[in-house]
This record gives sequence, C-alpha cells and structure tokens, in this order.
Amino acid sequence: MSKSAQARQVPRTPVTLMYRVYKYVLPEVRAELARLRVIAERIPDDELRVQALASMTSKQFHCEGGGIYAAGNLKRRHILVPLIVCLQTISDYLDNLCDRSTSLDPDDFRLLHQSMLDAVDPDAPLRDYYALRAERADGGYLHELVRTCQACVKQLPAYAHVRSYVSELVGLYGDLQVYKHIAKENREPALLSWWEKHRHAVPQLQWNEFAAATGSTLGMFMLFLTASDEGCTPADALRVRNAYFPHVCGLHIMLDYLIDQEEDRLGGDLNFCNYYENQSQLIERIGMIVERARKDVGSLPAPRFHRMVIEGLIALYLSDPKVSGQKDVELVSKRLMRRSPLTRLFFWGNSVLIRKRLYSN
Repeated sequence: MSKSAQARQVPRTPVTLMYRVYKYVLPEVRAELARLRVIAERIPDDELRVQALASMTSKQFHCEGGGIYAAGNLKRRHILVPLIVCLQTISDYLDNLCDRSTSLDPDDFRLLHQSMLDAVDPDAPLRDYYALRAERADGGYLHELVRTCQACVKQLPAYAHVRSYVSELVGLYGDLQVYKHIAKENREPALLSWWEKHRHAVPQLQWNEFAAATGSTLGMFMLFLTASDEGCTPADALRVRNAYFPHVCGLHIMLDYLIDQEEDRLGGDLNFCNYYENQSQLIERIGMIVERARKDVGSLPAPRFHRMVIEGLIALYLSDPKVSGQKDVELVSKRLMRRSPLTRLFFWGNSVLIRKRLYSN
C-alpha cells in the first residue's frame, strides 16, 4: 500500500471528511442500527432485550464515531459500515450486560467476550456465549452480530495481513472487560497483575492508562480500513497497529472516562481518571497522550486524516453535555481546549450539530 494510494483514498480536509460523514456514513450507520434494532426487539429474554436496545440507544454515537473509518474508503463502505457497527454493537451490548450483570463470574464474562474474538475470525464456529449465565434466550441476536462481522472480514482483500493484530487488540479488550467487571474488591488486584505482564511493552504509561488503551475499538477499525486496500502489506498492518496502540486508543478511552466520572461514581463503577493525585496531573497525563498520539500517526500514509481523528475525538468528548455540571471536568475541558487548532473547533461545532440531530429524531 503506497503512501500515494492511501492518501488518495482518505479525505484530506475536515470539510471533505464531514461531507462524507453526513452524506454516506451517518445514513448507512443508522440504517444498519435500524436493522439490528428490529432483531433486538424480538429477543425473548426481557433483560437481554432491554440491554440490547439500551446499548443501541445510549451508545449510538460510538457506532457513528467509528463509522468515520468507513469514510476512508467509500468504495468498500458496504463492508466497513456493517463490520464497524456490528463489532461496536457487540462491544456496547456486552458492556451493558456486564455492567448490570446478575453474575460476577469471570468465566461468564470471558465466554461472552469470546463472541468478539469469533467475530473477527472468519473461520470460528458459533458458540453458546450465554452458557454460564441465567439469561440465555436472545433469539439469535448475538449470533447475527458475529455472523455479520465474519462475513464482512472475509470480503476485506488484505484481512490476512491485519488479522493477528485485530485479534490481539480484541483479546486485550476482552481481558479488560473481565477484570473491570468482577467483584469490586478483586478488580484492581486483577488489573495490576495483568499490567505486570504488559508493562515492559509500554513503559511510558501508567497501569490505568494501559488499561484504558485496551478498551478502545479504534485500532481495530483502522486495521479494517487498512485491510480494505488490496495493496496493504504486512509491514503496513504492523505500522498501523503501532501507530494506534497505545496512544490513540488510550486517548479515546481516557476522554470517555473523563466525562463519565460522575456517572461512574454514582454507579460504583471503576474509572481510570480517578488514579491521579490531582486534576493537574490528570491534565498533564492526557496532554502527554495527545502529543504521543499525534506523533505516532505521523508515520502513517495520509497523517492528516489521523490527526483529524485525534482532534475529532477531543472535540466529540469535550463537547458532550455530560461535561457541564461536573466542575472538575469542565476545568480539564477548558485546559485541554485552550489554544485549540481550528480543526478541533470545526469538529466541536459538528459534534454539537450531530447530537442535536440525533436527539431531535
């Protein structure tokens, strides 16, 4: 995959990117979610149905944000959009199930998340992912999500080159979901023990920052986009993996946790922004991750596209209505937005507009 070929595929300016998002990505993401909603509404088990529908309603913007990667190759968006939407929907659905679980069994959480590993393995057989929990009758909903992903990855011309890196990131994601949802007294010890196995690979990060990085799906989505190009090589795949993990992925989830601090406090949920001595250290660490992320994507073809993604992430999360009313978060937001580039301000305005359209429908 030559730099010139990749650069021709992806949008080079914020205006071009948002044109593609409004014209192609958002309508097709919402159409795929509508298809899935029809299936979810037929789920026999009440709890599974509630959580499936809730994940699509409250976390729709996750699919819309991930859909930006489909804007990088419009010719293959018919593969990328359903793949991104279905994998993100598995992630959001299982997160809801584990957050509100009647179980604290790590084996149950591990088996549920095996569905994500199977979804990115075109040869994997379907399994009974609910075998270790009381709620099991989903009417084939989770299998439909897995099958759709498998059918899509089979159509990506260079998937063989990215497959191992996608599976690596999905595996780390599953580990995180297991450790963060077990009994509260066991969460931090499990996460710290896990960190000890990986800290040598990311010595610049603290344990909570590494854990946050594993919670992002953006590296997976960028690898899908990379595999949509016939010219992708194994070296290209490795370059993308290293450019996105850990800093772009870490920024994504640290921002997510930043705006969810009050919500997580009330729900008793673990939040990775709570492991700093003060707000100044939090700002400093997120600022460091931003700069490392910008530097990392400089090695990729069309680096402007990836820098737009970074600025878009910052704008998307810091323009979220959850920010207002949380004084500490407002302070962090103002500090991070200080002297923002025009690109970030452009995406800020678009994030506000998209939310207004979303909640007015």
